Amino acid sequence: MDKTNTSGEGLQFIFTEKDFYPDAPSPQEESGGNAWRSRFEADRYYALYQMGFEERSENPTATGSFLYLVSDTFLRCLTRLPELELAREKVSVKPMAEDVEALLRALPFAIGAEHVDGKWIAAVFRRLLKIFREEISAYQGTVEMYLTEKSQHLHVPERIFFHLVENKGEEYPFAFLATYATRGADGKVRHVPLKYALTEYKDERDKLLKLLSCLNRAAEVSELIAGFMESGEMFHPLRLTAEEAYEFLKQIEAIEQAGILCRIPNWWKKKAASVALEASLGDEKPAMLGFDTLVSVRPRLVVDGEELTEEDIRRLLEQTEGLALLKGKWVEVDHEKLRELLARLEEMPGEMTLFDAMQLEMGQGKKQLDVGTAVSNGQWLSEFLMHMRKPETIRKAPVPKTFQATLRPYQKNGYTWLNYMDGLGFGACLADDMGLGKTVQVLAYLERLRTERPEARVLLVLPASLLGNWQREAQKFAPKLDFLLLHGHSAGVLEEELVESRAFLTITTYGMTVRVKGLQEINWDCVILDEAQAIKNAGTKQTREIKKLSSRMRIVMTGTPIENELMNLWSLFDFLNKGLLGTAKEFHEYCKNLNQHPEGYMRLKTMVSPFMLRRVKTDKKIISDLPEKLESVDYVALTKKQVVLYRKAVADMERLIGEVKGIKRSGIILTTIMKLKQICNHPDQFLGQSAYTMEESGKLLMLKDICETIYERRERVIVFTQFKEITEYLAAFLEQVFGRKGHVLHGGTPVAKRGKIVEDFQGEKYVPFMVVSVKAGGTGLNLTKANHVIHFDRWWNPAVENQATDRAFRIGQKKDVVVHKLVCQGTIEEKIDAMIESKKELAENVIGSGGEKWITELSNDELMSMLKLEMK
Repeated sequence: MDKTNTSGEGLQFIFTEKDFYPDAPSPQEESGGNAWRSRFEADRYYALYQMGFEERSENPTATGSFLYLVSDTFLRCLTRLPELELAREKVSVKPMAEDVEALLRALPFAIGAEHVDGKWIAAVFRRLLKIFREEISAYQGTVEMYLTEKSQHLHVPERIFFHLVENKGEEYPFAFLATYATRGADGKVRHVPLKYALTEYKDERDKLLKLLSCLNRAAEVSELIAGFMESGEMFHPLRLTAEEAYEFLKQIEAIEQAGILCRIPNWWKKKAASVALEASLGDEKPAMLGFDTLVSVRPRLVVDGEELTEEDIRRLLEQTEGLALLKGKWVEVDHEKLRELLARLEEMPGEMTLFDAMQLEMGQGKKQLDVGTAVSNGQWLSEFLMHMRKPETIRKAPVPKTFQATLRPYQKNGYTWLNYMDGLGFGACLADDMGLGKTVQVLAYLERLRTERPEARVLLVLPASLLGNWQREAQKFAPKLDFLLLHGHSAGVLEEELVESRAFLTITTYGMTVRVKGLQEINWDCVILDEAQAIKNAGTKQTREIKKLSSRMRIVMTGTPIENELMNLWSLFDFLNKGLLGTAKEFHEYCKNLNQHPEGYMRLKTMVSPFMLRRVKTDKKIISDLPEKLESVDYVALTKKQVVLYRKAVADMERLIGEVKGIKRSGIILTTIMKLKQICNHPDQFLGQSAYTMEESGKLLMLKDICETIYERRERVIVFTQFKEITEYLAAFLEQVFGRKGHVLHGGTPVAKRGKIVEDFQGEKYVPFMVVSVKAGGTGLNLTKANHVIHFDRWWNPAVENQATDRAFRIGQKKDVVVHKLVCQGTIEEKIDAMIESKKELAENVIGSGGEKWITELSNDELMSMLKLEMK
C-alpha cells in the first residue's frame, strides 16, 4: 500500500443532512492531483469503507480524520462479532451507544457538522454494511482471509465468547459463562453455552479442536481460565467470588488480544468502579457575576457519581484489595491509590475565579486542580451555563416600545441572550446563519441599551459595503437611535468629527479603525464587529489595532464563525474574552493534539458554546419560524467615481430636456436611466471599459461580502442581471471570490449548451455560481441546487424578478432560499425600490406593464427629484 497518500490525506469533507462529500479541490490540489479524491468522487461510500483498512494519515484534515474514525469504528464493530465467520453476508452491525458517543465527541467544527448525530452515524453504518455484505457474498474464502487481504491488523474474533454478570448471593456475587456461535436448524446464528459444542461436534473432533484452540491461548494469559480448562468447568455455568471476578476483569485486555471477546458489566468497562477525585465547581450562587467572580470548589471522592463519606473511605481501607460492594455499587479497592487521593483532597483550593473554572472545561489555563482530577459543575454553575447555551431558557427581556420591528421567536431569544451576556460582562458571538436577521437582533439590543443608558457610547465596525445597510436598518427599526457615520473623509477630518460627537452609536469601517487613532482613546460601553471574520487572522495590523479598542462589552457578528481553521476561532475569542482559550501558543498546541485525541473537539465546543449563539436555517425549530423565501434589500454606497459619473449624467440630462419636447425628451430620459443603471453597476459598464476593478463599484464590494459567506458554507448562488454585456465580467469576478469556475447563461447561449450548463450546475460536483441575464433565465430553468439568489441590478418589475427568483425557489428545492436585491443608496434605484415596496399595485399595473416609459410622463421637477443623487 502506498503510504504517501493514506486515509484521504489532504481532503476536506462537507457534511449534509444524510450524507457527506469531498470539498471542492483547492487550486494547489488540482495541479498536484489526489488519488483519494478520485476514489471518493467515483464512489464515496466505497472509498470510506476502504479508508478504515488503510493506515491513518499522519496529517489528516479534521473532517478526513473524523470519517476515518467512522470507518474504523464500523470495522471494529464488525470484527467484535463472534458470529461473523458463520453469518457472513447475513451479519448485522449497529454502533453501540458508547461508539456513537465517542464519535460525536470527536466531531470537529466543519461545514454541515450540525447534521451529524446518532441517526446520521447509523445511516453511514448501514451503507458500509451493505458494501461488506456484497463483497463477502462474492468472496470464495473465509471472512478471516478476506480481512487479512484488506489489512494485517483486523482479525475475525473467535466464535467463543466469555460472559461475566452480577449474580445474587453474598458468597458468589458473580456468574461466568462461555458461549459459542453456531448455526441453528433454521439457518440463523445463535449463541449457546459451550457445553453444546461437545454434542454438536462429537463426531467431528477436528472441528471441535479448532473451535476450542483459542481457549489454550486464553489460558496462557489467565491462570483463572487455565484452572477452568483443567477442571473442565469451562463447559458449565460458574459462580465466582468477588476475588475471582476481579482477577478475571484485570485480565480482560489480554484475553481479548487472544481472540476471545468478553461481555462484562458496564461499570467496569467505563471504569466506574474506580474511586476518583472530583471537584464540584459553583454549587452556590455567588454574590456578584463576572469573570472575576469567585466560585466554590468542593472536592470529593466519588465512585460512579456517588460521593463517598469519611466512613465509606475508612471501610474501604479496612477491606482487602480487590472488589468491594459499597452502597449497592462495586468498588475497586486499591489502598495505595486511596491514600494518594486522600492526600490530594486535603490540598485542594476552596475557591477559584469563574474564568479559571471555565478554562478547566478544556484543560487549559491554570492546573490548580491537579492532573487527573475530574471536574463537574455544581447546581448553580450548571444552570448558569445552560442559560448561556440555551437562550430560550432565559427570562425574556422586554423589547423597547421605540423599536419598530416584530422579532421572530428565535430572534427574541437572541436579543434576550445579548442582554444577558451584557449583564454578565461576557463577550458574545452572534453567529446565526445568513438570512436569519443578526442585524435586527443587535439593533434591538442597542435600542434597549440606549433607552436604559442614554449616555452610553457604542462603536460598530463593519466592511464599507455594509454602511448603507446598517444606516437604513437603524433608521427603519430604531428611528430614535442617534448615530455618527465615521466615513467618507480623511482621517484628520474624521478625528475632529469623533471629538465633537456625542452620538450614542458610532459606525465606522475596519479600514478606519487603523487610521483614526481617537477610537482607541474612548472607553466604549460596547464594541460590535459585523462580518467579524475580518479579524480571523491574528497577525494582521488591522486585527491588532481592533483588539486595542477599550470596551466594557464586546459583540462579534458572523455567519461563518469557524469551519476549518481553528486559529480563526482563537482570534475571535482573543477579542471577545481574552485568555479564555489560552495563549495563541497554548491553543495551537491543543489543536495539534486533536489528531491523536479527537475527543478534544467536544471539550472545545463545550468551552466555546456559552459565548457563541449559532442558529442555522436547517434547524427544524428555526425552519418553523421562517418563510421559505428570505428576501432582503441590500443598500450599497456608490464609490467616488460612481458619484461623479452619476451626477454628470443627471446634469447632462437636465440641460438637454430643457431644450426638447415629446419623443426626443422621452428618448433622452430613457437613455439617461440606462446610463444611471450602468453607473450603479460599475463605471466600466457605462464607460465601455473592461477592467471592472472591485474598489470602483459598491455593488461588487457587496457581492464579494455576500459570496464569501456563501462559499464558506459551500452553497450555490444565481446572480441575475438584465445586462448581457456584463455577465462575463461578473463571472470572472465571482471566479476570483470562489476560487473556481461557474457558468454564464444569457440570450445568446445555444439551446444545447443551456441543457449541459443546467445539468452541470445541478450535479454533485460543486459549481458555486451561475450568472444569468434576467430575460434568459426568467423561464424554463430548474436551478434548485442554488439556495441563494442575488439580483445584481433591478428589473423594476416585481413579476419579472419573482419569475427569475423562482428558478431556485421551486419544487425540488430542499433549503430555504435567501434572496438579495442590491440597491444603490440615494439613486434612482432606491427611489424605484421604495415605490415598489410601498405601492405594490402600482408596481404591477404601471411600472410592470410599461417598463420605464411612465417616468417620461413626469414633469421636469418630478423627474429631477426622481433621478438626482441624494447623499446622506
